[in-house]
Amino acid sequence: MEKISIVGAGSWGTALAFVLAENGHDSLIWTRREEQSNEINTQHTNDQYLPDIQLPENLVSTSDLAATVHHSDIIVLAVPTIAMRETCKKIQAEIKKPALFVHVSKGIEPDSLKRISEIIEEEIDESMRSAVVVLSGPSHAEEVVLRHPTTVAAASSDMEAAERVQDAFMNNSFRVYTNADVIGVELGGALKNVIALAAGISDGLGYGDNAKAALITRGLAEITRLGVRMGADQQTFSGLTGLGDLVVTCTSVHSRNWKAGNLLGKGQSLDKVTNEMGMVIEGVRTTKAAFQLAEHFNTTMPLTSALYSILFGEIPPKQAVDQLMSRGKKQEIDMFFGGI
Repeated sequence: MEKISIVGAGSWGTALAFVLAENGHDSLIWTRREEQSNEINTQHTNDQYLPDIQLPENLVSTSDLAATVHHSDIIVLAVPTIAMRETCKKIQAEIKKPALFVHVSKGIEPDSLKRISEIIEEEIDESMRSAVVVLSGPSHAEEVVLRHPTTVAAASSDMEAAERVQDAFMNNSFRVYTNADVIGVELGGALKNVIALAAGISDGLGYGDNAKAALITRGLAEITRLGVRMGADQQTFSGLTGLGDLVVTCTSVHSRNWKAGNLLGKGQSLDKVTNEMGMVIEGVRTTKAAFQLAEHFNTTMPLTSALYSILFGEIPPKQAVDQLMSRGKKQEIDMFFGGI
């Protein structure tokens, strides 16, 4: 059994800690808030993020980051993208021996346009990381803790490290595949949040299944086109971390990005939606990064551009849809590598 630390006790970090503890690993989960740590340790619950779920009694929590870092040979990073760089800096200040880093966040840093693994490699000294693995796929925390069948991918340039993560997490309800395409897995996981926001807006406007199917299909085309330009394997986007994650995030009531888009489609402002949700909406920040990436790689991404205009250009959602539908004619064969 492994000694594993989970940094971040939100819904996803807690769900993964749930899996690891049930698998018999020596699991320690870190949270900034001492009261949350005490709740996990004494009541074996985390009601703010996973209400009505009983956590394994062998799952231990702490608010001491140094103790968390020193505890393990595997460190799972489950903090929002916006907090990833600062969290890694704090870990670097405490770490004393090399660890295998697993990140489970789905986003891209605006302006720097760095993927999460690149942020980790910048902030954690090479001598203190044995490998970096991405764990991603269509996986809602609310279903994982109910032991509903879930399948994800562990991606790394170091396949031995990916297999070690596969062994740590895999059980009868949580299946893990390995993948060598880190770029594709990270981009699929991040950019699907952009399309999920758009899908929520479509539903908020009262559009139906036709529009949703078009968004998912054309969204996948945009993600694939950009990913290939950035060096990803095209096939990755047909897999769990591409099409799989896109479908679940665009269609599920558990998706916070879909929920945020739905509220935007119903006429609420971005500020009001953000305050009402009370949780990080990764797709908002990632939309800015995706728009910047499209410009940097000279890639046509009409859905991303339209969503950027809604979020940051204050164009009404209905107007953005009308502009998308009135663009010039195209052949469908151009969908993935031409303009759509």
